[in-house]
Amino acid sequence: MAKSSAKTDAETGPQADAGTPRERYRAQVRAEIKQHAWQQIATAGASALSLNAIAKQMGMSGPALYRYFASRDDLITELIREAYRSLADTLHATAATGADLTVLAHTLRDWAREDPHRYLLIYGTPVPGYHAPQDVTGISDEIMKTLLDACAASLAARKTPPPAPAFLAEHREWAAGHPAPPAALHLALTFWTRMHGVLSLELAGHFAGMGFDSALLFAAELDALAPR
Repeated sequence: MAKSSAKTDAETGPQADAGTPRERYRAQVRAEIKQHAWQQIATAGASALSLNAIAKQMGMSGPALYRYFASRDDLITELIREAYRSLADTLHATAATGADLTVLAHTLRDWAREDPHRYLLIYGTPVPGYHAPQDVTGISDEIMKTLLDACAASLAARKTPPPAPAFLAEHREWAAGHPAPPAALHLALTFWTRMHGVLSLELAGHFAGMGFDSALLFAAELDALAPR
């Protein structure tokens, strides 16, 4: 996957020179490994990711590469962790401006379209045999909490909140302790499934040749869920 060569302030500022030469070299090699991993994912999918193939591309031995990532799952975890962290921070920054649910939805779509393989790694077909560690689950909980805040605010602005399925009052483990009322839980679940449904189909190319603008479909689904 081609990446921009432009450097951010964080990459060129004082922090870029932090650490010993050995630490900087290690960070550089790990970054190169991840770049090759993304190229493999773009070509053949995450399930085909091979550390030995990356080692060959980099002119390294397999054992040498394993000093940077202990296993394929270790590398996948790093990619997934960074993807979730990026989305969580992006949505949080948008929400901090006072943005409503509609703006958050379009922020999600923009983030997904910016790098479809990154999106599909975390919301596409699960990698067989892979289980995310607890800290990655915690980052995904941050995303859901931001969404639940927006859903609760959206419903608070309505004169008559819509009814919610009764079971949501009893089964709210997925809400990560958020105090949102059942109606907000229902809106969040509906929003999450329908927005991701449209995005996943769009990014996987399933709308190609159907003769409509997927952006308009996304907007129509959103308007049905969160009318202005």
